[in-house]
Amino acid sequence: MTHRSHLYAADSLPTKDDTPRPVRSVSDHNWSIPLAQLLLVGHGTTVVPSMMWDPPMCVAADYAEGADLLLALLRLVGEGEVPDREDFDDLVALIARHLDEQKSRYFLLEAGEIFDLREADLDTAARELIRYEIEPAAARARAALGGGETAWLEEIRREWPTHFVSFYVSHLSYSFPD
Repeated sequence: MTHRSHLYAADSLPTKDDTPRPVRSVSDHNWSIPLAQLLLVGHGTTVVPSMMWDPPMCVAADYAEGADLLLALLRLVGEGEVPDREDFDDLVALIARHLDEQKSRYFLLEAGEIFDLREADLDTAARELIRYEIEPAAARARAALGGGETAWLEEIRREWPTHFVSFYVSHLSYSFPD
């Protein structure tokens, strides 16, 4: 079984009794939570009931602010030299188009499979993800956008596929009916 992080979008937050409708698919990533997903859930971040798992471990965040942060960082990355320039530019265009098509009020990151892979304590995994991965990634991206974090930015440019390539599709491996 492949372990994936699933990123969705919705106009309301899940509750313990209800899943928002519709839930739009944003991206799947195999075996980890990539920088792109961390940044997309990097503003107004909180833990809400999961639409897939028990206990509450869904990470919710502001869609517009997260999309703006990722797209701004992608523009900055693209201002430098990146390997496979044409592939990078094509991916940036795909991500921008897909985020526009899936636009909602919230991002919803379902990372239960990754938490399981990490053998994380499922009661605390989402809060720890926010504290130790999402908040630092968003802070570094904001610092880079402000002219700092130059060494980090160069590493991101060299390794951009690791950080940004995922499955950006309208139907993920696990999708929700409308």
